[in-house]
Amino acid sequence: MKKQPEFEVAVVGFGPAGAIAACWLGQAGVKTLVLDKSRTIWNIPRAIALDHEILRVFQNIGIIEQVLPHTAPFGASEHYGVSGQLIRRIDVVPPPHPLGYLPNMVFTQPPVEAILRERAQAHASVTVSLGSELVSLSQEEGSVALRVQDEAGNTEVRTAAYVIACDGASSTARRLLGIPFDDLGFDEPWLVVDLVVHDAALIKLPPVCAQYCDPARPYTYIIGPGNHRRWEIMLSPGEDPRLMEHEESVWRLLARWVEPTDGRLWRASSYRFHALVAQTWRKGNVFLAGDAAHQQPPFIGQGMCQGVRDVTNLCWKLIAVLRDESSDKLLDTYGEERKLHVAILTERIKEIGAAICERDPEAARMRDEDLLARGGGKAPIVTRQEIVPPLQAGLICPESGPAAGTIFPQPGLANPHGPRLMDEVSGAGWRLFVDGRKNINESALEHCRIPQFILGGQGHCETDGVIAAWFDRHRCQAAIVRPDHYVYCTVFELGSLEEIVRGLQKRIGFGGFASSREASPELTPVPILNP
Repeated sequence: MKKQPEFEVAVVGFGPAGAIAACWLGQAGVKTLVLDKSRTIWNIPRAIALDHEILRVFQNIGIIEQVLPHTAPFGASEHYGVSGQLIRRIDVVPPPHPLGYLPNMVFTQPPVEAILRERAQAHASVTVSLGSELVSLSQEEGSVALRVQDEAGNTEVRTAAYVIACDGASSTARRLLGIPFDDLGFDEPWLVVDLVVHDAALIKLPPVCAQYCDPARPYTYIIGPGNHRRWEIMLSPGEDPRLMEHEESVWRLLARWVEPTDGRLWRASSYRFHALVAQTWRKGNVFLAGDAAHQQPPFIGQGMCQGVRDVTNLCWKLIAVLRDESSDKLLDTYGEERKLHVAILTERIKEIGAAICERDPEAARMRDEDLLARGGGKAPIVTRQEIVPPLQAGLICPESGPAAGTIFPQPGLANPHGPRLMDEVSGAGWRLFVDGRKNINESALEHCRIPQFILGGQGHCETDGVIAAWFDRHRCQAAIVRPDHYVYCTVFELGSLEEIVRGLQKRIGFGGFASSREASPELTPVPILNP
């Protein structure tokens, strides 16, 4: 008899993406091994921005209340042109907020990463092995063998049915698999500076985040939590990136805003901002995620968000396959969905970055004129959420309407003890959300295997009108929503549900629709059809 793998899933890398993967898997009781060559968390900020989709993930894995104290609102970003005039404003979505949280936040990475690790390690089914470096891997049917080396140079082989490689931009797993990057054509040298500013000096600094699109030297200025301020500074040809990290160079670059007595230098690190996407995201039973799969310029703060989307997308599918609720072919939709989504968003970020990085003064003036012309003589305004695309491929049903592939909202629901966010009540498995303001074909619902949740009418009452507006905008009566909150399809007549569900079952293999209530005993069951 063939020996079973020691673990169901091995996660290589215990950074934010790897830790969130371990949280999702551990929450579902999946036997998981996590490997990381480092024993400690870097005590410096790297990622600085989150959006509401990621905060919803933190809510779902049970850490949102711990994370929020380490965040602050990420306000509008104003872009200034050659002459110092406002040429574009990237704004925030006004309330009511569609996913239950402020759409954009800044955060302090080290404490949030510590919270993620602690949460992952709290799950009984998760084994974390720090100081363990992947040195080789091999695959045979149904199993991946990982040769791991400890800090003393000793090696051992661990086996898992599946592997998620979250081991960063210089991924060992990606190298071992021989997967190259597609270069999307962006490669620019920048210096990232983090400063903890003294209280008395804060008045010197701009009151909003800013992008100085100055051809002499482009700068980004970001207001972090508390007194944390970040500058991203484009380096010029001939400047040595390592020398520019030195304190005297940093303070010289910041002289237009602050001087050395105004704060404490937290870090100064030089980077090349890239736009890269792995050619394939799956090889056998090994999957790439996070920076191992893609890298993008940081201009709207989506780097870490992309990695969280990766593992959230992949983990619910792995859980379904491991629990015999779907066939292995479901896993092919991971790369199909995420690669295209990342490529589209990276191209959009790259376009913003190319405009910011323009070093030719005449071309920069033409850029400014073009942007102002697009705004009818004023600086155009766009929200960060408009830049992030929906899913456009994979396990969605686009013929059902434009809502397919978008994120289903999360309203507040009325409760005698105070409003509750919808996921706290519905869980995060497959769900059928029904507009309760309309006549409901109850016989159609009786034969639907997907857990049902009625909003409005005789169902749950929302507090802010987000769901009612969503149903009205899409002119539908219901929506089938995936475990990662993306809309599979809209439903215009409940009588068509049986046919739609049959089609979905065929696509995912077996058609299991276990909700997160079944997978996670931490969720308290509540009535689905009635408030």
